[in-house]
Amino acid sequence: MRPVRQTRRAIGAVAVLLAAALAAGGCGAADSVEEAAAVPESAAAPAPTSASAEPAGPTPGPTAPVPVPDTLKFTGQTLAGTDFDAAALAGRPVVLWFWAPWCATCASQAWTIAEIEPGFRDTVPIVGVAGLGERKAMTDFVTEFELGPMPQIDDRQGTLWKRFGVVEQSTFVIIDREGKVAHKGWLDGEDLTRRVTALAA
Repeated sequence: MRPVRQTRRAIGAVAVLLAAALAAGGCGAADSVEEAAAVPESAAAPAPTSASAEPAGPTPGPTAPVPVPDTLKFTGQTLAGTDFDAAALAGRPVVLWFWAPWCATCASQAWTIAEIEPGFRDTVPIVGVAGLGERKAMTDFVTEFELGPMPQIDDRQGTLWKRFGVVEQSTFVIIDREGKVAHKGWLDGEDLTRRVTALAA
C-alpha cells in the first residue's frame, strides 16, 4: 500500500497537467478570434466590379447645321476690307442698320448703337449697312462714333438697300430667329434697346 504522501503528489501532478491543457486550448481559441477580428473589411467584402456600375448615357451626336433663311443669303465686304457672309448669323435674331454718313438722325442713333451693341453681339448681332456716301466719309463716321468693333458693310452700290426695300435712312430691319422680317422702319434709341433686349431673352 502506497503512502498517503505519494498519492497526494500523483493527484496534484494530474491536476497540473489538466490545467495546462485547458489553458493551451483557451489561448488557441482566443488567438483565432483575434485573428478573425484583424482581417480587413476589404478582404471580407470584395469590391464591386466594373460590370455592376451603372451604364453611361448615350453619347450626343454632332449638332445639325442651322438652315440659312433667304433673308440671310447675302454676302458683302466690310468697310474694314473683310469679307462678310450673313449665313453665319443663321439661327439668331439679326438687326440690320441702314445708315448714311451725312445723316444727322443716323449720327444721333450711332451713340445708342455703340453703347448696346457689345452686350448683344453674341445673341442679337447688329450689322451696319453703310450707303449713299463715299468710303472715306463712311470710315470717318465709324471712327467718330466708335462703331469699329461691329461689322459695317460697304454698300455704296445700294445692293442691300434695294434687296430689303430700304428707301431712306436711318432704317432698321429686324430679322427674327426663323429668318422673317419682324420690323422695317425707323426706331428711336429707346425702342431699339427694348426690341433687342426682348429678342435676346
